[in-house]
Amino acid sequence: MERYAKQMLYNEIGIEGQKQLLSKKAVIIGCGALGTVIANNLARAGIGYIKIVDRDYIEISNLNRQILYDEVDIRNNLPKAVTAEKKLKRINSTIEIESIIADVNSRNIESICEGMDIILDGTDNLQTRYLINDTAIKLNIPWVYGAVIGSSGMVHSIIPNQTPCLRCMFPNIPTIGSVETCDTAGVLNMITSIVASMEAMEAIKILLKRNDAIIKGLQFIDIWTNDFEYIDMIMDENCTACGKKEFEFLERNSEEAVYLCGKNSIQINPLQRIISAEDIIQRLKSLNIDVTYNAYFIKFSVEDVQITLFYDGRAIIKNTSDIKKATSLYSKYIGN
Repeated sequence: MERYAKQMLYNEIGIEGQKQLLSKKAVIIGCGALGTVIANNLARAGIGYIKIVDRDYIEISNLNRQILYDEVDIRNNLPKAVTAEKKLKRINSTIEIESIIADVNSRNIESICEGMDIILDGTDNLQTRYLINDTAIKLNIPWVYGAVIGSSGMVHSIIPNQTPCLRCMFPNIPTIGSVETCDTAGVLNMITSIVASMEAMEAIKILLKRNDAIIKGLQFIDIWTNDFEYIDMIMDENCTACGKKEFEFLERNSEEAVYLCGKNSIQINPLQRIISAEDIIQRLKSLNIDVTYNAYFIKFSVEDVQITLFYDGRAIIKNTSDIKKATSLYSKYIGN
């Protein structure tokens, strides 16, 4: 317990609070700009079990914001989740950390979140956040919402049946082009650190059952204009999710091809998920295509794009925003 000495001196935590934290389980969905800070803070704070879920690998553009990764990790060519697990185990070897390399979707999110004490939002897209919201309400698990764009961010804690859920606040996903994205507005690493740290703090309050101290409304922050605004929110008894218990996003079929914000990439996530890695590697080599591979994925470049094929059949096709082109290349080089 010595590593938590200064934290335990804080009256709201103390020795008993620290023991509670060591018995808790948290899942972080996404381990990028928000997720790395959340994971770092929770591991150092002594959350007993942390599950990290991320679909991606590390790129040079990540290093500006994603604090668990460095240039060596890029050369090692490992997935984000695996790299984060290795780093966090060096930071705190006394807790349990599990990494899952996966795209979180309606097919797998319930199994990922089941048994957790809290879910934390480290994602970069609204579709996944609405999916988390449905799952949290269905499984009765608290979750913390966090979002950033440009120099601003928002945080809100959602406890099923006690605080407004995401759809109470934002009933529908905004139409494409109606709001700024990371592609158009960028993001500052200072705001990602602040929002993610607030998410981690909210998680600790919830895990200690200090619901009186959580952010029940929407906390808005802009670090460029120095605006800090708290917006009251109320539960909507007619809310589709927490009011009517209709889980639209959880029941919706996952899209097999999606554009990844800020990456100029398409993700292909086929329903048929069985591949023969050895056969694919040999076929690519027979076409004189330079192939690299490790325990997690196969990577190769063709027709001005880079394809990273994970062994579950999922692929990220970089340097294109054209879904038709990406699916065509997947079929051509990997299979239908």
